Amino acid sequence: MIGTGLFMGSGVTINQGGPVGAILAYLVAGFLMYLVMVCLGELSVQMPVSGSFQTHATKFIGPATGFMIGWVYWMSWATTVGLEFTAAGMLMTRWFPAIPIWYWSALFVVVLFGINAMATRAFGEAEYWFSGIKVAAILGFIVVGVLVIFGAIPLTSGAPAPMMSNLIGDSLFPTACRRCSR
Repeated sequence: MIGTGLFMGSGVTINQGGPVGAILAYLVAGFLMYLVMVCLGELSVQMPVSGSFQTHATKFIGPATGFMIGWVYWMSWATTVGLEFTAAGMLMTRWFPAIPIWYWSALFVVVLFGINAMATRAFGEAEYWFSGIKVAAILGFIVVGVLVIFGAIPLTSGAPAPMMSNLIGDSLFPTACRRCSR
């Protein structure tokens, strides 16, 4: 579940919503996701069938709704896969700027297809190690971020350590304040 969106999207979210706005947005979205998952769990306990929420929508709302939910779910994952490959290519151009994004995207498509084409056991093992790498990277980013905030790692600009000034810098919700000043 940890994808490139965490690495690419968090900065945009903090920039547009501010530090408190981003934390509030993640908390509200996380709570709503929790409620959805609890409801899906309850439905699955009451009606244990293959097809999950598409089958539930077909039974409890109607066949047309179930049909559309199935296709919308497929479309959301089809577009997400393309987005993930593009974002991964963009991240790689940070370290290898001479290589075009589409090369990286194509490489990741081939690697992902190769992993999916392996036996289930090999796929599970690969997922285990990749998940571990992602969690380690996130923990590493948190540690490095804390060290930069408190000055243990100097900024390349030579500016003093920000301490907690970024948390309350311009505003807790900068986008809202920019709109108010217009």
